[in-house]
Amino acid sequence: MSLNYGNMMKQAKIMQQKLLEIQQELKKMEFEASAGGGAVKVKVNGDQEIVEVKIDKDMVDSGDMEMIEDMVMVAINDAIKQSKDEAKNKMAGLTGGMNIPGLF
Repeated sequence: MSLNYGNMMKQAKIMQQKLLEIQQELKKMEFEASAGGGAVKVKVNGDQEIVEVKIDKDMVDSGDMEMIEDMVMVAINDAIKQSKDEAKNKMAGLTGGMNIPGLF
């Protein structure tokens, strides 16, 4: 049983190119989450970088900083989870559903 290394390398190069395309596509995507009935809104991109945080003025005026901090944390974690889930779904198409550690 012989392996065709040339074919394997060609397949690896195609997969690498598709991976780069997915990464670029994800980078352009934004995911929004909110907490406190919309009092706090957060957007992250596909690289899980925070691109926007909005806090309702009424929440700030309430002076309850602990509650605001909790809502910011909840919204950020939810937006990041959405981003990671989208990356996982896109990668599943590339890898045929195989979980390859380190890709995402």
